[in-house]
Amino acid sequence: MIAFWDAYGMTILVPAFVKIVVILAIVMTGVAYTTLAERRVSAFMQDRFGPNRVGPFGLLQPVADGIKFFFKEDVTPREAYRPLYLLAPLITLVPALIGFAVIPFGTSIEIEGTVHPLTIAPDMNVALLYILSLSSVGVYGILLAGWSSGNKYSLLGSMRGASQVISYELGMGLAILSIVVATGSFNLREIVEAQKGGDGAWAFWFCLPHFLGFVVFVVAMFAETNRLPFDLPEGETEIVAGFHTEYSGLRFAMFFMGEYAFMIMASALITLLYLGGWNFPFVDWASFGPVWGGLLSMGWFLGKVAFLLFVFIWVRWTIPRFRYDQLMDLGWKRLFPIAVLNLLIIATWYLLKGSPS
Repeated sequence: MIAFWDAYGMTILVPAFVKIVVILAIVMTGVAYTTLAERRVSAFMQDRFGPNRVGPFGLLQPVADGIKFFFKEDVTPREAYRPLYLLAPLITLVPALIGFAVIPFGTSIEIEGTVHPLTIAPDMNVALLYILSLSSVGVYGILLAGWSSGNKYSLLGSMRGASQVISYELGMGLAILSIVVATGSFNLREIVEAQKGGDGAWAFWFCLPHFLGFVVFVVAMFAETNRLPFDLPEGETEIVAGFHTEYSGLRFAMFFMGEYAFMIMASALITLLYLGGWNFPFVDWASFGPVWGGLLSMGWFLGKVAFLLFVFIWVRWTIPRFRYDQLMDLGWKRLFPIAVLNLLIIATWYLLKGSPS
């Protein structure tokens, strides 16, 4: 046992545990304060103040919201199918959190001669497939929540969510496939490195040569996260609150956290696949040292993610909700053909140019 700890504990288990704690703290703090940012940005756009009473500048409002959810009465409907009703929020939240295991947040840091990549699971060659599978699992939480609640509005919202995910995952998958064709890899770190120029020089981020795929992927991410203008599974003005109408207390908070965690993951994926990840034009992070270089690259990456989260909030309070037929038309009649066209263009280009290696 001592030999096992000497061989694996300090070199593998302890660093992995530290990274899990740090990344989970970053994600959960981001989830909490994205809700505050949503309320403050929407208030600014509507010429209001927003929450500014709890703590300085309202910074403790997420803490107050968490305490409220914790102590709020948790009601289970009489007609609900209890096992799945209780399980559904976990199926929504857990995939959103464990997906961050393969998200690289920066280059790496070196401590006492040991290099620690800024990701929980380094060099996972099927990282993209892992994230796609988790995003597909998340919709089961929505579907089971609507069915098990025993409420017709909840069931209608869950059916909308299932058909919406199916419609938009197809275009999203084809957009990702064009990135795989360009890089020859499902590894997120290798995809980021493919967007880096030699010696830190300028290289085109994939949002430019893959512009059609970039547009398809961003729109699909809005649909995958059930954000306006694609929040048909909730649709407050039509079906009360959709699939989580019958939820309250901590279980409703799980759906809430799951949505914002998926928003953060979507923003991180857009950054990694199309916006160069932690790459900065003409800057080599290694020149800042083995520790500061990694931390600065992580800060630059999180800055891009924060900007994309602002875009998510901005779009929510700018574009009205689509009708359901418009939602399906956009997914099948427009985004899907554009994604196919983008894949054909990229595949033809690399066929003529030569395979990436």
